[in-house]
Amino acid sequence: MSETVERHEFGAEVGRLLELVVHALYSEREIFLRELVANAADAVDRRRFEALTDTSLAAPAEARLRITPDKEKGTITISDAGIGMSKQELAQHLGTIARSGTLAFAKSLTEAPADDKPSLIGQFGVGFYSAFMVADEVDVTSRRAGSEEAWKWSSDGKGAYTLAPAERADAGTDIVLWMKDDAEEFLDPWRLKSIIRKWADHITIPIVLVENGEETPANEGTALWRKPKSEVTPEQYTEFYRHVAHAFDEPWATLHWRAEGAMEFSALLFIPGEKPFMAVEDTRESRVRLHVRRMFITDQAEMLPNWLRFVQGVVDTEDLPLNVSREMLQSTPVLARIRKAVTNRVMSELKSKAKDAEGYAKFWENFGAALKEGVYDDAEQRSEIAQLLRFRSSSVEGWTSLADYVSRMKEGQEAIYFLAGDDAARLAKSPQIEGFRARGVEVLLLGEPIDAFWPERLGNFDGKPIRSVTQGVADLAKLGEAPAEEGADVAQLLARLKDALKEEVSEVRATDRLVDSAVVLSAPAHGPDLQMQRVMRRAGRSMAGGLPVLEINPRHALIRKLAAEAGTDTALEDKAGLLLDLALVQDGEPPRDPAGFAQKVAAMLA
Repeated sequence: MSETVERHEFGAEVGRLLELVVHALYSEREIFLRELVANAADAVDRRRFEALTDTSLAAPAEARLRITPDKEKGTITISDAGIGMSKQELAQHLGTIARSGTLAFAKSLTEAPADDKPSLIGQFGVGFYSAFMVADEVDVTSRRAGSEEAWKWSSDGKGAYTLAPAERADAGTDIVLWMKDDAEEFLDPWRLKSIIRKWADHITIPIVLVENGEETPANEGTALWRKPKSEVTPEQYTEFYRHVAHAFDEPWATLHWRAEGAMEFSALLFIPGEKPFMAVEDTRESRVRLHVRRMFITDQAEMLPNWLRFVQGVVDTEDLPLNVSREMLQSTPVLARIRKAVTNRVMSELKSKAKDAEGYAKFWENFGAALKEGVYDDAEQRSEIAQLLRFRSSSVEGWTSLADYVSRMKEGQEAIYFLAGDDAARLAKSPQIEGFRARGVEVLLLGEPIDAFWPERLGNFDGKPIRSVTQGVADLAKLGEAPAEEGADVAQLLARLKDALKEEVSEVRATDRLVDSAVVLSAPAHGPDLQMQRVMRRAGRSMAGGLPVLEINPRHALIRKLAAEAGTDTALEDKAGLLLDLALVQDGEPPRDPAGFAQKVAAMLA
């Protein structure tokens, strides 16, 4: 037989290109199995297609892809019942880098009816060579469907290959990988099965692992997202959601559609019914899986923006090649168009669901914080996301929207007012909103860290500016009459308080926005909201904006007493500090010196 062995040099500067494929083109070694499985799937699809016009080429009904690891020999054998390759095709397709039989075949399908075209994978012609990442030598034995001849192609990937006659009972291809010493992990059947489940779980061709002569299924073989919605049961949707999301709950929403026209893709997405064990705040990336012709490519293609990262599922397209690296994938404009279409579809679903206030409330409690990040991050979608926001309010029970707030605005009210803090229930009792409540002005209560940031980015809604009550002091005069009760003369008290607190506040002034409280803090005229300053301090970041303003209520009994004694009270400086600490505590902040504050309060009580 050795006399019939033919030795050939690779074409296309193969040494350099093989080094690129093996060392630079792929980011994970396990990709070799995905590429070889993809090639096998193409071969089977191609045989099925050609059998439509030549029934003698039909594959066996039970045709499947077999993967057989052999630890003793150090080999992995991948066998298919596909179209196979002739001697000439072996030389053309495997002997020349970047010459792809799949690509050539795809071109031949231009005139074929759309329904008859098989879904082809791997149009770059380099995927096969990923085998050399894990193998010292690769043998390919193939018999073309319709032919009695089989041929064996062999190479160590170092510049040459051999071709020799061989034996194979049926049409198809066997690939034998002689594994490298540092690739022994791939001889473990469980490792192989995990790779298949990750990368090729929904290839429609059955894949089996052969161990000790027994075959065990390695993939599900059902691309659920490619089926018509009418053929998928709710139970199948739930099962697939739990598989892809690693969850145990029921999906809150299921989005299943196929886009056709300028771009083609299928999508099956889920919005979870419960928060995941790992909160969405703990990761910033969308993990929607990208498939190309049923083959998993990556879950890091950022198919959705970060603020929709709670969405789970699959997007499968015909318009991309089975790409060889995530880096190349990110740069293609096709993917950008698909991302935009998928984002718009999810937004449409959320707007539709939001019409059911009770059902939407459950979603909002789970994932509302992520949508608020979208208001901050995404200028293009900002106004659309704003319609989906929900809030607690000082005036109504349950959740309310910005549109609902605007519909209830008081005559003459120019702005949408909010108070941001750590807990909406506590904010409802805050002195900050006493003056607004007394004038019948509604205040939105924002109780999450992100609430310190997004209102400034949104700026306005329906033409109404969005303003923090800590910055809206000047608006009160326009919103109604001040409290009727006359306050004390606090001029002397203000002067002494300003002098005592000159290092800690920018101003001390009387206010008519307090009803039941003696003091309150507000932001300086052109400074950031108080809650934003607090959040930044907790994160260890300083923020320019000036010292806060201490406002006192001239009608409160404590302030009346202090004002009456302002000219003679020698302990007023200490009391000034207590007033500032009291204002801090009311806003959920600790006093400047907790131990000292406690001692002074105890002494006064005694």
